[in-house]
Amino acid sequence: MIIAVAVLTLLGLALGTLLGYADRIFAVEENPLVKEIESMLPGTHCGQCGFPGCSGAAAAMVSGEAAVTCCPPGGRSLARTLAEKLGVSVDLSDIGNEVMIAAIDESLCTGCCRCYRVCPTDAILGANKQIHAVFADACTGCKKCVEACPEDCISMQPERETLDNWHWPKPAAA
Repeated sequence: MIIAVAVLTLLGLALGTLLGYADRIFAVEENPLVKEIESMLPGTHCGQCGFPGCSGAAAAMVSGEAAVTCCPPGGRSLARTLAEKLGVSVDLSDIGNEVMIAAIDESLCTGCCRCYRVCPTDAILGANKQIHAVFADACTGCKKCVEACPEDCISMQPERETLDNWHWPKPAAA
């Protein structure tokens, strides 16, 4: 019994050392700016930007292939922050002022769970044959649930104004 434990321990140590050595030799150097930009993105991997995930979008932004405004869930504040970080100018006129989130009409919902399955951020709460609801804080407005719903009970509505998202309106020019 002691011999078996000793052999397995030595085998584990030898293989662990070999894996550590291989990690150092075959390590791929990555741009630290790409990782920093990726950490600033929402991380929902919703695909609204045209890239398969936030890591692809971050790499494209750093290389200049994508605009800093390509992430709709991030909105104006993220675009501004990314532009400052990358040192590029940004045109925020094409980004809408209102954040749109999904809303489910409970009177039409049959509980088919199709919207629940396609939501990349798990913003929809519900179970099979039960009414579903949307967590507004988690919804990115990707509209995947609207396309998946066979009952047409999901619509995109502007985010309700709260103390957290309210902004003082700019005064009109005299």
